[in-house]
Parts: sequence; C-alpha cells; structure tokens
Amino acid sequence: MKIPNKPPSDLKVPLKILLADDDKDDRFFFDKALKALPIPTQLTTVENGEQLMNYLIKNSEKLPDVLFLDLNMPRKNGSECLSEIKQNPKLKELPVIIYSTSLHEDVADLLYKNGAYYYVHKTDLEELEKILLKLLTLMKEKKFIRPPREEFICNIYKNTLIL
Repeated sequence: MKIPNKPPSDLKVPLKILLADDDKDDRFFFDKALKALPIPTQLTTVENGEQLMNYLIKNSEKLPDVLFLDLNMPRKNGSECLSEIKQNPKLKELPVIIYSTSLHEDVADLLYKNGAYYYVHKTDLEELEKILLKLLTLMKEKKFIRPPREEFICNIYKNTLIL
C-alpha cells in the first residue's frame, strides 16, 4: 500500500513573528502583507525599543522565530536594540531583520556587523508581500541563513527579488 505524500506537519505550524515599529500604519501594512501570504504566521507587535527589550527578556524561553526591527523608534532605537539582543546569551540566536524607511550603506554595514540577518527597505504593499514570501519561505524550508554582506539588503528589481 502506498502512503500518500503529506507535507511535513511543521509547514502548518505558524511562524511566530515579532514586529517592533512605532508607526501604526506600518504595523497595519505589515500585518496585511502577512495575511496575504500562503504561509501561516502569528504576529506580535511592540511600539518602541523599550517595549521590545522588555518583551524579549520576559519571553526569552519562548522567543519568536524572527524579529522585524524598525531603526527609528522612540525610547530606544533599533540599532541599540540589535546590539543588546546580540550581546545577550539568551537572545543572540534570534534572527533579526531590519525593516526601515532609511537606507544608508554605512548604517547597513554597521547593522550587518552587529548581527542583523537582512535589511528590508519599507516599500509598497505588493513589494513587501514578495519580500516576506521569499524570507518566510526560506524559514519554513529551514534554509534561512545569514547571507554574505552583498546580499544583506533585500530589493525588488524588475519584479525579481534580489537577496
């Protein structure tokens, strides 16, 4: 008797995503983009760097699968949070993806050096969906690794995702 091919059960388990962003509209669009994807997700949001660090410390035994981190937040900026995360033994393995409107190569160099996995420039909803689909698919397929620096910034170029 042939056993039908079933997708691995972990494909149905939602990816736990944490978004740290002070902009209400950006949180709304991020959530909307996630809901448009065929990948199950569970989104938690925080509004500033202090809330983020408090959340991570409180939940250090059950961290999200990935953190999307805005750079320009009140109370503690994303760069400061990234440094704290990567210096904390309980948090340092958490994949951090920078999600920001600002995009400067010197800042990107520093963020990469400090351990961020990718840098996603805030863009329109359609492009965000494409980028999220690619990144979350890599996570679901257990192929999500930190790229070399030249592939750190995610861009959509002529309808092709460049990672």
